[in-house]
Amino acid sequence: MMEKLIAMVAEQMGVDAAQVTPDSRLKEDLQADSASVMMLVMDVETEFGIEVEDDAIEKVKTVGDMARYIEEKM
Repeated sequence: MMEKLIAMVAEQMGVDAAQVTPDSRLKEDLQADSASVMMLVMDVETEFGIEVEDDAIEKVKTVGDMARYIEEKM
């Protein structure tokens, strides 16, 4: 699941997947803005068959945070 998530993050943020790690911070390290985060959330919901609550989006700071959230919801 982490490999798939990293590929999705890299594609959405326009960076090389090799730059994306579980510790990568979406806004600070990957230069994500609100629109790109929302697009990523929609992709995650579709890919993993989960619903991401709005308040959870604010709490997700790193790729690892997102992976843990997905695992909890699956």
